[in-house]
Formats: sequence, C-alpha cells, structure tokens
Amino acid sequence: MAAETEIKFYYDYKSPFAYLAFDPVMALSESHAVTVRPIPSEIDIQAAFGGETHERTERAWNKVRYIYRDARRFANERGLTILGPQKIFDSRLSAISGLYAAAHGFFTPYSRTVFESFFRRELDIEDRAALEGAMAAVGGDPSGFRAYAEGQGQADYAQAIAERDADRVFGVPMVFVGEEPFWGYDRLGWVVRRLDALGLRRGAAPEAVAARA
Repeated sequence: MAAETEIKFYYDYKSPFAYLAFDPVMALSESHAVTVRPIPSEIDIQAAFGGETHERTERAWNKVRYIYRDARRFANERGLTILGPQKIFDSRLSAISGLYAAAHGFFTPYSRTVFESFFRRELDIEDRAALEGAMAAVGGDPSGFRAYAEGQGQADYAQAIAERDADRVFGVPMVFVGEEPFWGYDRLGWVVRRLDALGLRRGAAPEAVAARA
C-alpha cells in the first residue's frame, strides 16, 4: 500500500474558527488518502485585536464582535455552541496537552472535548487539572501529563513553534497540502478540491483519478 499524503493542520484551542474546522479537517483522513498532522499554533490575540481587553478601541471591539457573530452563524448551522471567552486565555499549556494527546493516541476525542467545553465556558484551558480531567473523560491516561508538560512537552512545543514559523503561519486554522496553505474555516472546500485534484479521494475510479492528473 502506498504511503498516505500528510497534511498539516495548525490549530489553537481558543480559536472559534479552529473549532469549526476541527471535525471537517480530521474527517479528511476518512474521505481521502491523507494523514492529518495537527500542530498547535497559539494566536496572538493582543496583536490581532489591539492589546488587552481594557486597551481595545471601539473599532477593535466592533471587529471582535463581528468575528464572533460570523463564528456563531457557522456554528448554528451545525448545532454547535460558541460563547466568546470572557478573558484572553494563554493557551500554551493546552497546546502542550494536544501534543501529549497526539503522542498517546487520543488526540481527536480529547480535542473535540476541549473545543466543545471551552466554547461553552465550561473548561479553563490554563488549568492543568481541568485538562487532565478532559483526558480522563475520553479514556486517555493523564498520569504522565504533568511531567511531560514540565519536561519534554516544552521541547515539543518549541519544535512546533519553529515549524509554524518556518511555514510562515500567521493565523489559524491553517491547513497545508504539501507547501500550499489554506487559511480559514471557509477555505476548507478548496482543500477538498485540491485533494481531489491530486487523486487522493478514497474509492475514486481509476479513470477519474487519471482525468484529474
């Protein structure tokens, strides 16, 4: 069997659009002969929206309100809940938790739980015990997370950030098909069409693959 094509998925647990993209991106490994490699990439909220919440101009607040309005429109179409966070969260620890979950084989159910709970305001992604509880809730073993977060997880996170910078990632969600980036939940249709054009759809008839080559 030929090796599957790897695609990269840059995400941040505090990004509403990364939440929206999560299930569709992870499902690509079912519809196409690809392996999704998730890579955490913490977004700089202060830089994007004018500093700390008390420093934002009214114009910056209007931008934030509109972004969450769009996110809720998309979420409502899928029966998801997105409530705006009540502070600017530091998602470094949760990023390391995603690396831990990926290394131990429970990234998808764990991340789905983190996204869902965070955007219902039920999970503090800065709280290690809360993250460990989410791991346990999906059948993951959180017993090694503290040591990982304080040790190897720091090096793994630094490596993820170095890869992000090398890929010139400026926001999330971002998907890479080869060296081609696709930024944003609303670009996922282009990702699918690109994978189809590469002949990667599972079960595609040989003549259809040849026609797209």
